Amino acid sequence: MIGKISGRIEYRATDHVLIDVRGVGYLVYCSERTLAGLPGAGEAAALYTDLLVREDVLQLFGFPTLVEKEWHRLLTSVQGVGAKASLAILGTLGPDGVSRAIAIGDWNAVKAAKGVGPKIAQRVVLDLKDKAPGVMAMGGTPAATADATDVDVIEPVGAPAARAAPAPSSAQAEALSALANLGYTPGDAAGAVARAAGEAPEADTPALIRAALKLLAPQS
Repeated sequence: MIGKISGRIEYRATDHVLIDVRGVGYLVYCSERTLAGLPGAGEAAALYTDLLVREDVLQLFGFPTLVEKEWHRLLTSVQGVGAKASLAILGTLGPDGVSRAIAIGDWNAVKAAKGVGPKIAQRVVLDLKDKAPGVMAMGGTPAATADATDVDVIEPVGAPAARAAPAPSSAQAEALSALANLGYTPGDAAGAVARAAGEAPEADTPALIRAALKLLAPQS
């Protein structure tokens, strides 16, 4: 299994890039959002990858962070959601948007992705709601950009990623853990934290916990 590729971009297309790794070209399919964030041809790049294996095809899909890769894996586990639909959802919402939409049950946001109908969007939210907290807690560590000394590196799944600073979602992860310790279900906790974070993106952990508790409090 190929879990990460670092190399130089040989060329870019509308839905994929060709990354040259020591003379071997890897065709990697990406969302529009991911493609927009990649450098031009001839530049070094690194992507986490997921390999789709079928009887008649082998396809690599690339993601800038482990969180996005994990959401792709989960999205494609939902009946009726293939790799193309998953990339459309991630390209439209981004990993943070997917986390928030699923946590608060906003299937209309999922439906905004090209080719995703209301039934599929509702199924995505229903099937993955309780899995949102685990993905949100992962943070958003990016794949380090390759340079001239490491363009020939292919790392296996599970390779440790360098982490110079806490991920922006660390406050959300800590808030989720705190709510879980208070006895709230993963789905309820994730929904409250996602709403609180959406209303106050810069809030620290204590502020998120207070806001989430207010949202979870019984309405009189």
